[in-house]
Amino acid sequence: MLFDEMAFDPYQKGENKARMAYELYENGQISQALVELEEAIEIDPSNSAWHFNKALALDAVGQFEDAIKEYEISLELNPFDTEILNSLAVDYTRTGQYDLAINVFEHIQELDPAFEPAYCNRIITYTEMDQHDLAEQMFYLGQQINPDCALCYYNIGNNLFVRTQYKKAIGCWERTAEIEPSHPQINYRIAQAYWYEGDHDKARQYFLNELRINPGDIDVILDFGLFLLEAGQLESAKEKFNRIIELKPDFAPALFYLGEITFDNKDYESAIELFNQAMQMDSEPPQLIGPRHRLAQYALMTGNKEKARAYLISELDLDPEDSNILVSMASMFLKVDNIDLAIHCLLKSLENDCSNPDAYYYLGCVRTIQVQFEEAAEFFGHALDINPNHINTLRDSSLVCLAMGKLKQASGRIKKAKSLASDDSQLTAISRRVYIVALLKRIINVISKPSGIFRKLLR
Repeated sequence: MLFDEMAFDPYQKGENKARMAYELYENGQISQALVELEEAIEIDPSNSAWHFNKALALDAVGQFEDAIKEYEISLELNPFDTEILNSLAVDYTRTGQYDLAINVFEHIQELDPAFEPAYCNRIITYTEMDQHDLAEQMFYLGQQINPDCALCYYNIGNNLFVRTQYKKAIGCWERTAEIEPSHPQINYRIAQAYWYEGDHDKARQYFLNELRINPGDIDVILDFGLFLLEAGQLESAKEKFNRIIELKPDFAPALFYLGEITFDNKDYESAIELFNQAMQMDSEPPQLIGPRHRLAQYALMTGNKEKARAYLISELDLDPEDSNILVSMASMFLKVDNIDLAIHCLLKSLENDCSNPDAYYYLGCVRTIQVQFEEAAEFFGHALDINPNHINTLRDSSLVCLAMGKLKQASGRIKKAKSLASDDSQLTAISRRVYIVALLKRIINVISKPSGIFRKLLR
């Protein structure tokens, strides 16, 4: 009998493909695993486990929306499987569908109140929803079922980190490491918490610990580079960013930060080349915030206002959220005579950080340009409430006070500014101006109300 005429069980072929997919998945060959699973599902679309495994593979490559579809198919075939339900709820959280995630987690709780992962993963969902009390409640419910769950401690550590409770986050993550020393990126997370806490020595130690375990982890190398950059260790930071380029030549953020270092070293030609490379390597649609901002700065430095405006508008299209970057962009929009977009940046900056004195300062400058002195004075006042030693505000608000006839206030602010920067020639000039206006006002008052010897001279 010919081979192709022999009896053959197609379902066995599907099983073989599913088994091959598992082996490929375990070896990190996700794309090949997906191909095998798709062929297995074509043979038997009613196999819930194969849809579930395909969803897991899609999760591994970040295709969460596609994974959700596979989980939902798997649940149609096996509606009471808590593992599938839990994975679906996690992906609902990843895609921002928080209400759906909570509904699924609550359904799991109804099916099996002792299924601990549903509490553990709900910590993440409630953290994303800023419902931190409920996140803590899930942690304690999970603890009652499994007091030594490493993921439970890890997730509540993330919750505490988001709430800037860094010491508590460190405690939770150290507990995670005790229970599961090989937990992914645990040293990295502890490093981040120590960095934000301000303990740079401990942060460095944990960054290095993580890199000893995972020397090729780009996320860790990038953050360590930023840590070194913030600490002023430019050459060490540069070495980290170059290491990323060795591992992944098209990694746009590393190219951008190399450009930042080069730009600060005033090697503008090389910096511009790096910024342009970063934009070319950026994903489509573009997402990397920073290069266009720097290119706008350079365009202004070289007197090209139109080019600067174009770069600024393209940067604004990326919807930056960093308050300081928005303020910097606003200052540049003012230089290219675009007041409306400057105001837009400043108001958005205050939405993200209402305690930024620079945003209030520039709003005061805008209102001064528009000759709306009352509003300008109010914005300047907010800036000084936040930072009483904000020299630019003290300087410029003194001129507004002068224009409004508030000489005493103008004199007080310029005096304070000079105490902070005694060698500033601009402050000296403004101080002289305030003094002259005050002197003239006194003379006018004397002339309008003459008395004594002065009255006799006027006869």
